[in-house]
Amino acid sequence: MYFIDVQGTMISDIDKSPIRGSIEFIDKLNKNHTPYMVVTNNTKKESNDFYEYLQSIGFDFTLDKYLDPLMLLSTRVEKEAVAAYGSDEFLKTLINMGFVLDYKNPKTVLIAIKEDFTSGEYAQMIDFLLSGASLVGMHETSIYAKNSKRYPGVGAILKMLEFATSTSYEVVGKPSIAFYTESLNRLKIQDISANFSDITMISDDVKGDLGGAKEMGMETVFVTSGKYKSADEIVPFLKEELKPDLIYSDMQEMMEKL
Repeated sequence: MYFIDVQGTMISDIDKSPIRGSIEFIDKLNKNHTPYMVVTNNTKKESNDFYEYLQSIGFDFTLDKYLDPLMLLSTRVEKEAVAAYGSDEFLKTLINMGFVLDYKNPKTVLIAIKEDFTSGEYAQMIDFLLSGASLVGMHETSIYAKNSKRYPGVGAILKMLEFATSTSYEVVGKPSIAFYTESLNRLKIQDISANFSDITMISDDVKGDLGGAKEMGMETVFVTSGKYKSADEIVPFLKEELKPDLIYSDMQEMMEKL
């Protein structure tokens, strides 16, 4: 049984095209009737739109095998008075979902990702948090990769704001317990006996996705087709208990060696 990340694992961070072996891996799971969930931290496109994009580039799986943070957001964050930070696409998606953006007296500071956060935006976030707003991250990725550059991920920004304001935070998407638990509940539709100990999580985010999965008892596979150029950039510096069980260059190599 598998949980499979998308960005950097199934599709390229550079041009969003399928990564070597990723379409074939999904096809193999379908052929063998192996239970799996595609679990992504997508926040830029509405869930159905992103799912349809994956379909359009060759991935063959049904919507009931897909989960992203936007699908859980309304159960975790009140729609009124949200100071949201992220890409323009993310903000438009929130408005389409009925969230009311408020940058004067927000109840919630909601963080997604973009590459060009400004010092002014960080200052505004800090002011809101010190005034009593709650802090929520759409996910807790360690690094954000775009245009061959790597930026602090949402997880890194949340840690910075927590340190600056002593405000604790919640996470909607990976690697939160709530997100992985919902993923497991949906996997149980495919196999009622499924447990975290039966699942292998595949991702290019070894600190975020895989660290959280490891803590919940899943086996972990780190692919270096996304955020990191090689395992040596990050794995030697992880705590021993959070190091991935297996490391491959991409899903093609994983299929060849499994």
